[in-house]
Amino acid sequence: MQIPWRNISWVLLVLFAYNCQTCNGQDYGGEEKPAAPPPEQETCDGIFITYNFDGREKIYPLVKNVSAQGWSFKSMLTVLNAGTFELKSWQVFVGFQHKELLVSADGAVAIDGDGFPVRVGKNGTTLAGYPQSDLKTAIDTAGDFTQMSAQINIKGTQFGLKEKTNPMPSTIKLVNEGYKCPAPKRYKTYMHVCCKRDPKFKPKKVITKFMPRRYGDLSITYDVLSAFANRYQAQVTIDNLNPLGRLDHWNLTWEWMRNEFINTIKGAHTHKIDPSECIYGPQGQYYKDFDFTPVINCQKKPIISDLPKEKANDDKIGKLPYCCRNGTLLSPIMNETEARSIFQMEVFKLPPDLNRTALNPPQNWKIVGTINPSYTCGPPVRIDPSAFPDPKGIGIATAVASWQITCNITRPKPKAAKCCVSFSAYYAESVIPCNTCACGCEQTSKCDANKKPLLLPPEALLVPFENRDLMAKAWSNIKHLGPMPKKLPCPDNCGVSINWHVDSNYKTGWTARITLFNWGNNAFENWFSAIQMKKDVANGYENVYSFNGTKLPKEKSNTIFMQGLPGLKFLVGEVNGTNPNKDPRVPGKQQSIISFLKKNTPHINVDGGDGFPSKVFFNGEECALPPEFPKNTAAFKTKFGVLPAVLLALLTFLLLTDWLH
Repeated sequence: MQIPWRNISWVLLVLFAYNCQTCNGQDYGGEEKPAAPPPEQETCDGIFITYNFDGREKIYPLVKNVSAQGWSFKSMLTVLNAGTFELKSWQVFVGFQHKELLVSADGAVAIDGDGFPVRVGKNGTTLAGYPQSDLKTAIDTAGDFTQMSAQINIKGTQFGLKEKTNPMPSTIKLVNEGYKCPAPKRYKTYMHVCCKRDPKFKPKKVITKFMPRRYGDLSITYDVLSAFANRYQAQVTIDNLNPLGRLDHWNLTWEWMRNEFINTIKGAHTHKIDPSECIYGPQGQYYKDFDFTPVINCQKKPIISDLPKEKANDDKIGKLPYCCRNGTLLSPIMNETEARSIFQMEVFKLPPDLNRTALNPPQNWKIVGTINPSYTCGPPVRIDPSAFPDPKGIGIATAVASWQITCNITRPKPKAAKCCVSFSAYYAESVIPCNTCACGCEQTSKCDANKKPLLLPPEALLVPFENRDLMAKAWSNIKHLGPMPKKLPCPDNCGVSINWHVDSNYKTGWTARITLFNWGNNAFENWFSAIQMKKDVANGYENVYSFNGTKLPKEKSNTIFMQGLPGLKFLVGEVNGTNPNKDPRVPGKQQSIISFLKKNTPHINVDGGDGFPSKVFFNGEECALPPEFPKNTAAFKTKFGVLPAVLLALLTFLLLTDWLH
């Protein structure tokens, strides 16, 4: 009889694999996940967090460059409520530091991104629980670990690691308000920390069933107005709460986590109207007899925008309060009514959520504008149902369920601003221009992105950057500012620039002049600007003469808020010069004098730098500031101070004439 060696070999292989442990890409010392909880967990009276690295292996492409070689890895994050207080909407920071790209995190979402995969780089990321966002106590659940804890299985890719490098994050900690975390206790592939309630923290008295509403720069409320077995009516309300915040032409996006789709929408519109993803997806498999032709959007990550003003009275898509403003959310100082936007939509659900109470808001919210601040949004937090005036005019109606998404302004990164500031003064001949690549640089082959910007004569601020080279060279020759670099600095590339000029300084007060330049083609309607002064300099604020100015109260008392007067609320765009064939384009421009008194601020040194703002905002965006102040030039105060300007004008004219011919 012939022996079936092939079948026997497969049996032996299976038995061998069953008795072997899983092998990793390299040896980490043979450490395993502890079978029993560590002693620290038994003594933790708070939130016990662990991070266990399960292994990694090289992935394609295989390269010799260590920094470019990718490694796939798996790890587990565990969050356990071992205390006596329920943990609402848990959030844990994981200090990833090896250029990680997180592909998935089962049981959590990354609040710094807009859905997986998420690049976390070397700065780490914060994970928030989903769908289990609240962790109850052992007392309330009789020790039920499924309600007390959350286990997050993480998969991702790491870079820049050698064979024997420790792949662990730098730290783990709970970021919920009212908790303090010591440095975690570290092992080679395992770390843990016990975060305890801060004894100095005084929580607000919670009289609501769910989490109290939070303050943020921008608050988004997701209300379910009515619910049915397979669908519900939702309303999204966006509130601008920061006096220095603003959005123009806002675009809002989120991620559906359970295959929902938008059947109808009112008060806003989706960028894409296409039912094909439903027809060929799980939606079409379940709703087999459903006509998807009129369905508004089936994308997992829809992009939604406000409607234009002319649609406000449209019976089908308009006629909602606070809708249809072309995506403008003004500062509440300017107009509280126009600091809110609202739209409604009908959302269809899929199994296993086919009952009235199975309501899951979308995750990974993100909102952006044009020249506006950048916002980072947290996860939806369940709050008490919102209250609305009853449509019948009697009493108050409440939502079926409500969630709040809190978004906060993030400071722009270097070379990633949307506006910039130049400094000048009555005692200095040269202007400190906007920083090189203040708003980013795409083409750097013909310019130096890291070179310090060249000093300019004041009149150079009135011409586009591409027309400033000759003026900068002429100014450098006249003022003996040193040899010009072979490769000139790149432009600032900002659509809006602001010049702050210290205009005078006398015994009882001082003045400054602020000038706004619009280098784009489109006008800014209802623009605003704000300056934040150092120390208590703003306490001497007297008046803004050509703008509508006011000093903000309380925590922003060092800030002066300015907007256009009636009839001057448009900052127009760039237009052609008098003779388009030879004259450069002219930016839209508005300016005003600001006066300050020294009565309340006698100690300030205006010429020493106190006369310059520490922060400047335009339409909510924080603008890039120069790294230095203008220097005092004695010659500028002499009676011959006009001579250099005449020579500069003459030399510039000769150079331009020679260049044109």
